[in-house]
Amino acid sequence: MEDDAAPMTVRICHLYPKLFSVAGDRGNLRALISRCAWRGIRSSVAEADVGVVPDFTEADLILLHGGQDTEMRVAARDLGAKAGPLREAIEGGAVVLAVCAGYQLLGKYYAPVGAPPITGIGVLDAVTEGGSTRFIGHIAAACDLGRGGQHSLVGFENHSGRTYLASGASPLGRVITGSGNNGEDGTEGARYRDVYATYLHGPVLPKNPWLTDHLISRALLHRYGQMGAPDFLTCLADQTEAEAHAAALSLACRPAGKWRAVVAAGKRIATGKGTATGKGTAWTSR
Repeated sequence: MEDDAAPMTVRICHLYPKLFSVAGDRGNLRALISRCAWRGIRSSVAEADVGVVPDFTEADLILLHGGQDTEMRVAARDLGAKAGPLREAIEGGAVVLAVCAGYQLLGKYYAPVGAPPITGIGVLDAVTEGGSTRFIGHIAAACDLGRGGQHSLVGFENHSGRTYLASGASPLGRVITGSGNNGEDGTEGARYRDVYATYLHGPVLPKNPWLTDHLISRALLHRYGQMGAPDFLTCLADQTEAEAHAAALSLACRPAGKWRAVVAAGKRIATGKGTATGKGTAWTSR
């Protein structure tokens, strides 16, 4: 029984914090904790690495971040013991943010090139096939989660897997620029119930405060129900977050030809075949 006078608390379960968390993904946890604290909302974090089966019934929000194929195989074997309770938690309304490898592990399988497939837990109606080239770069997608209108989702993708969604999963967003799930159908990420899966690193939440707040709101709804959770969260200033978002969006939307010229100029300077004179900063990323 919750104490009506006590501050609301979001209970976070961080899966594989030692095994997974490439490309700054741990910053997603920091963003959630900070944006809760700034509103007077408490948060607690339970970590569950290999060999630890957490009590998912106590979790409002579950994080499953990115990792390399080697670490992914370790996690896949370990998820066998966690899969049942994790599926029950998801069907019961727990919120999940899954990034890259975490996204693939929630699908049916990931089949790397020249290596045995890695079996997922099948929460998401999706499969991932390995590709011979990687999708690397800044990306932007248009997202509409049903409240507050459409938002732009920005981040950095770095994956060779091509993920294809079936009828049981919806895309998290539609690609504005970048590759997204597979570089073919214009989709990025996946949604099922309150599972939000994406290929975006960076980390994704600090640069997309609207998504962070959406996850917090849904987690509060899971914990306290419609009567206990606020219809909206107190607005924050978000000047730094807005500037970071705008910078990431600008990087994602820059002309490809210009960026290739910038990279080429940088290589010429690095090898002594060019100079940084003239425009001075022409070879830097803007």
